[in-house]
Order: sequence, then structure tokens, then C-alpha cells
Amino acid sequence: MTRAVRVLVGADGRPVGRDAELVGILAAYQDAVVRSSHLDPVTTELVRLRCARQHDCRICQSLRLTDAREAGASDDVLAKIDHYEASDLSERHKVALRLVDTFIWRPSEMSDELVGQAREHFSPEELAELLVDITKWSTQKIHVTLGTDGTDRVPLNETGIALLTFDEAGSARVTSA
Repeated sequence: MTRAVRVLVGADGRPVGRDAELVGILAAYQDAVVRSSHLDPVTTELVRLRCARQHDCRICQSLRLTDAREAGASDDVLAKIDHYEASDLSERHKVALRLVDTFIWRPSEMSDELVGQAREHFSPEELAELLVDITKWSTQKIHVTLGTDGTDRVPLNETGIALLTFDEAGSARVTSA
């Protein structure tokens, strides 16, 4: 899908005139969030991709977390995200995806039932990480809005996918799959 870039960008493809301090603060926040390790990698990947699909972020939809793949997040598993309620995903994963949808689309309507399900399937630490992960993966809405979420700077393989890993500091590294 093509999407027009809606702002002036430099040779690096990044918006011109960005506030370096704000960019640094946002990057530090994002790096801190991905360093948390209470959630398992498969749940993290399901949440990340559900956010990507809800926001229609082209870059995020083309990435796959390496550690999640190694933990069982195959293409077959990830294909169930769009129709998760009718899928054979675990109830834990369905609850996580319900939380994503509610958090993004109608947070004021989070039901007591969903809160109960969340508490049943996640520890307080996991739940806190899950909710903060949703905010981290939702920062890509900035790039979608600006039209700078294209995959032209991402080393995609023949199926249009690249692998994403994070170092101990939380910095992203993208490689071809």
C-alpha cells in the first residue's frame, strides 16, 4: 500500500524540523519499555502486531520479533490476529488482544468483565507491561499520520518481512528475515 509522505523529509527520510529533545525523550521511553521482560515473547508479538494492524503501520506490519518467532510465533499463529475471537489462540492471548482493542478504540468502555479476565490471565507485572507495551507500539501512529511509515529503509525478505531484535539497552535492530 502506498501512502503519501505528508511532511517535508530530509535525505534520511525523517521529518525536517523535529524537536531533537522530544525525539530523544520518546526514544528513551520506547527503549525502556522494550527492556521489560515480564511478558512472554509470543504475547508481546501478538500485542505488537495487533497494534500495527489497528494503526495500519506499514513498517510495524512488516517486522517480526526474532525472540517471538523462536518461542513459537509462527506465521500461522500470527495470521490469527485479525480474527482472534474465532481462532484457536489461547484465552490468555485473546484477552491480551481484547485489551489492545479496548485500549486503542474505546478505553472508557473497558468492562469489569475484561478487567476480571485480565487479572485472571496475567500477573500484575505482566498486565502493567502489556498496557505500557500498547502505548509504546502506538507511538507509531505518529509515523502513520505523517506518512513516514514506509518500508523503503527496511531490509525486507522476498515475502516482505524483516526481523526485529532489541539490544540490552532497548535499541532496535532490523535485519532481513
